[in-house]
Amino acid sequence: MEELFASGRIIDVIVALMALEAFILILLRRKTGRGPTRTEILVSLAAGLALLVALRIALVDGRWEMISAALAASLVAHLADLRLRWMRAAPSSSVGSTHERAG
Repeated sequence: MEELFASGRIIDVIVALMALEAFILILLRRKTGRGPTRTEILVSLAAGLALLVALRIALVDGRWEMISAALAASLVAHLADLRLRWMRAAPSSSVGSTHERAG
């Protein structure tokens, strides 16, 4: 088990599980028409994937530049995920409503 972590292979296992997760979620979306879109699923998983890549590089004593590049990629994916979620969210119905505070 120690070798699995020292070699970074544990990250490979987790990435394989993430690929399976993406496949199942996309399949469920296709069959039911419900849930996040394929793009939303992939962008959401991309942020975690990039973090895992950074961790794998660090586990095998990779260069700091590669670690920082993977972390930057994770940030980009995270911001893209937030943008997709923000755009999907319904507008608030309380804006301009009669729930304003009495002054």
